[in-house]
Amino acid sequence: MPAYRTAQGKMVDMSRLASKNEKVRAVGNMNVNARGDIVDSNNQVIKDSTKRVKNNYQKAVGQRQPNAVNKPVNIPKPSVIEDLTSEEKELFDNDEDIKK
Repeated sequence: MPAYRTAQGKMVDMSRLASKNEKVRAVGNMNVNARGDIVDSNNQVIKDSTKRVKNNYQKAVGQRQPNAVNKPVNIPKPSVIEDLTSEEKELFDNDEDIKK
C-alpha cells in the first residue's frame, strides 16, 4: 500500500501501520484481531484465520477426486413412453418419422 497524505499534510504509510497492528483486537462485536484470527477476552488467538478459511473451503468444496471433471456423466433416459396410451404412442411414432 502506498503512503497517504492526511488532511493536515502528514504522511501515513498504511502497509506499515497495518502490519504493526495486525495482532491488535479489532473494533466490533466479532471477537477478532486485525488479521481475522478469533481471539478471547485476553487477546489470545483461539483459532487462526488461515485454518478457518481452509476448513470452510474443505467443507464447501470437499475432497475432489483427480480427473473428475474429464469423466463423462451417463444419465439414463426415463422411459416415459411406456406409460403412455396407444394413441399417445402413435403421436411419438409420427414425430420419429418426421425427424428421419
